Amino acid sequence: MLPAAKVLQPELVALRRAIHRHPELAFKEHRTAALVARTLNEIGLETQTGVGRTGVVAYLGESSGPVVAIRADMDALPIEEINTTEYASEEPGRMHACGHDAHTAMLLGVARLLAGQQLPGQVRLLFQPAEEAADEFGVSGAPRMLEDGALEDVDYVLALHVAPSLATGTIACRPGLASGAVDTFRAHVKGVGGHGAHPDQTVDAIWLTAQVLNALYAVPSRRIDPLRPAVLSLGVVRGGTASNVIPAMVYLEGTLRSLDAEVREQLIGEVRRSLEIARTLGGDYTLDIERGYPSMVNNADVVATIANAAEDLLGAEAVVASHGTLGAEDFAYMSALKPGAMFSLGVRAPGAPIRPVHTPDFDLDEDALPIGAAVLAETALRLLQQGTAA
Repeated sequence: MLPAAKVLQPELVALRRAIHRHPELAFKEHRTAALVARTLNEIGLETQTGVGRTGVVAYLGESSGPVVAIRADMDALPIEEINTTEYASEEPGRMHACGHDAHTAMLLGVARLLAGQQLPGQVRLLFQPAEEAADEFGVSGAPRMLEDGALEDVDYVLALHVAPSLATGTIACRPGLASGAVDTFRAHVKGVGGHGAHPDQTVDAIWLTAQVLNALYAVPSRRIDPLRPAVLSLGVVRGGTASNVIPAMVYLEGTLRSLDAEVREQLIGEVRRSLEIARTLGGDYTLDIERGYPSMVNNADVVATIANAAEDLLGAEAVVASHGTLGAEDFAYMSALKPGAMFSLGVRAPGAPIRPVHTPDFDLDEDALPIGAAVLAETALRLLQQGTAA
């Protein structure tokens, strides 16, 4: 499988760069979806467009046997790229800073590798919109595709994600909890504003906020079991307009990360408890919690199949330990419904610096593209041979 994938590398690089030059944000992936559908049609595959609003689904083989779905996300991020490569983003303020251009190209590579083969079942290719953001109803791309039946009659579901910390030629995957749940909180701490010369005539919202912040930052270390991962981070603290004006309100915005459901609920409760300090001290608050993606769980049998396929293709040393992450991934909605797993694909060239995802200088080693396509295709074949999930 890997030699055939390496033959495809020039095409995969061209596809990835075409997508990279024209990044599109969540649920606006019209150009990308059109490129995907056109490429699939050239291969001779049956396709559906408009799945989950702007997604594309393609079918290989027959659904009379086992069905394995493989998902790739297509959306970009609202980041200004600073790289000066010839394929750098041509769209101001938008960039493929998370590798979804590579994910899409590699899944098209799977289509090339498996097209025309006699498959003992069906491989369903899911080109998903909007992993990075939600629509006006707070729903991201994976649930929208599920609503449109993307996983109907599916036995297993696969995905990968590029990992700039891992060397090209390696993969990492772990069974069980693999990524975190994410929730966002937005709050207004309310006081009574006034002149900076007369603080006694005010209820200083900045002072109130200082007490609330102390409580919030103590939550992971003092309120949560230290053996159960939890993160509470503030990203926005905004208030005030002038040095001699005590503001009546301060705005807070932060993120909550957890692995298990009980800790997730406890974090939300502790945010509310921390904000109650404002009322105790004579102020008030409002709080809005936006529920995000759940924790992602990798099925142990699927992980074992991925690891075995990668070892046979790349060598035993190519499968390295995975420590999981509290980063969030909406593939969690799919792996919660069907036995599935996501693996991390190394994309750091020898001697190259680590360029983290979601940064303006992110880039990846394109030698990883045929490797990702080959591991996905080989794993899918092995799952088909195993038969329907129990």
